[in-house]
Amino acid sequence: NWHLHATICCCGVCGFRTCPLIREGCSECFRALCCKGPPPPRPEYDLVCIGLTGSGKTSLLSQLCSESPENIVSTTGFSIKAVPFQNAILNVKELGGADNIRKYWSRYYQGSQGVIFVLDSASSEDDLETARNELHSALQHPQLCTLPFLILANHQDKPAARSVQEIKKYFELEPLARGKRWILKPCSLDDMEAVKDSFSLLINLLEERDFEPSRM
Repeated sequence: NWHLHATICCCGVCGFRTCPLIREGCSECFRALCCKGPPPPRPEYDLVCIGLTGSGKTSLLSQLCSESPENIVSTTGFSIKAVPFQNAILNVKELGGADNIRKYWSRYYQGSQGVIFVLDSASSEDDLETARNELHSALQHPQLCTLPFLILANHQDKPAARSVQEIKKYFELEPLARGKRWILKPCSLDDMEAVKDSFSLLINLLEERDFEPSRM
């Protein structure tokens, strides 16, 4: 005769009961199911987001944070948003892009682990030239030059938008950023999945940097 005696799971909380005949062979499985602890915390990275006024920095970050479009106001000084992703949290410090603000950008670079540069790919020639100069300055700044860069060519949904290849050539990214870790991607608010994919690539670069040996 079989005498089945139910046994309470090791955690003593869930009340899961097992037969002693299978308890020995499956105890590890039950431990995994019933006694699993909380998932490990996601790593956090501090990023700085720069670009001229009108490039769309605020709108992109607000959409990534699932904020209502009606509440979006252009950043005049700086703002900080915690942008959640499945494998990381990005603490993004967005700096205003007006003429009288850009000269103070470098004061906010300290502590950054990566850079997001947003440009309006449909802007005027003058604004595009200004954006190029600002990006060149950022790529060569002592506090940013070794960091991963995500460069977003925004407003690709506009008829006057330049292609990524045109932006790469005009901004002279190949010679200027040689040896640096950078990503150039097209984007628009109409395709936020592509924007998220671009940020995922940046997270990969940040994770790779975590595993690099410390420089003396």
